[in-house]
Amino acid sequence: MATLRVELGDRAYPIEVGSGLIDDPARFRPHLRGPRAAVVTSATVAPLYLARVSAALRAAGAEVLEVVLPDGEENKSWATLNRVFDALLAARCDRDTTLVALGGGVVGDMAGFAAAVYQRGVPFIQVPTTLLAQVDSSVGGKTGINHPLGKNMIGAFHQPQAVIADVDTLGTLPRRELRAGIAEVVKHGFIRDAGFVDWLEASGIERLAAGEAEALTHAVVRSCEIKAEVVGCDEREAGLRAILNFGHTFGHAIESGLGYGEWVHGEAVAAGMVMGADLSARAGLLSAADAARVPALLVRAGLPVAGPAGLAAERYLELMAVDKKAARGRIRFVLLEKVGGAVLRGDLPEALVRATLDACTAR
Repeated sequence: MATLRVELGDRAYPIEVGSGLIDDPARFRPHLRGPRAAVVTSATVAPLYLARVSAALRAAGAEVLEVVLPDGEENKSWATLNRVFDALLAARCDRDTTLVALGGGVVGDMAGFAAAVYQRGVPFIQVPTTLLAQVDSSVGGKTGINHPLGKNMIGAFHQPQAVIADVDTLGTLPRRELRAGIAEVVKHGFIRDAGFVDWLEASGIERLAAGEAEALTHAVVRSCEIKAEVVGCDEREAGLRAILNFGHTFGHAIESGLGYGEWVHGEAVAAGMVMGADLSARAGLLSAADAARVPALLVRAGLPVAGPAGLAAERYLELMAVDKKAARGRIRFVLLEKVGGAVLRGDLPEALVRATLDACTAR
């Protein structure tokens, strides 16, 4: 087992990555504030892992409440979130109840947001079961739900007590979900670690796509190291942390514009990274050869490298204007200055953005 830390002073917490972790009461016991735990999970994950996690929590000394939510990005909403609150209130859960987010990014975001606001804040533990959640969304304390006008526009920063990433759970992932997680792995390399990109290009991307355990563990650990470092420097996204959104400004527009769930998050981010690399080259920040490395790598993982044909440039611009990184009426983009180096820019001419959208949209 590898143990990393997100260094946030008295709110620092461990990220544990390994095999067989969800069955081990010792992984949970130090992070339970009181005698009760509420496991929030999805209808897909529940039959696979809920009984095992509940058993580990009970062995750790907790009374367990189980809350099962419907699947899908389209259910990342107030209505679904209220189901968590309904269950907690019906069971008379108090501030000493620890929420446990068992599932992918949608469950993690919603359970974390519920923990942030229930009785003005209760502790929670992230137990991510998808590659995307293990390498990205479970780390860093961003929680929230979607709004019809924008993805993740309602939420809070609320750090977990721990992240317990059991790589064995990746063995049950559908192929599409595995590929979606690979997109976030690729993102971490291009924004922060050129050597990691080299590893992916050499053979790592195929090994990940094939579900090879050793490669997946390496990708989870390295991605968590990168994200933990960035979050430790900038918890509230005042500056550096924004680079973690490479591909996301375009990607969130795709998700919102098509309707949540039509493209999964990693697919939209993949196309968004291609757009981001293209825009970086048009802005004179990145060579054309290095920009081309982004789609070349993504296509090897079976990920989309162009935006959907049915989404017009005007709609992209409308949706990106309400992106959380927008400031003073200007859309800000995470761009690449080099492979392994990203920067936030808000001074790009609209004509340049339109040229990227035209070049990177499926015909």
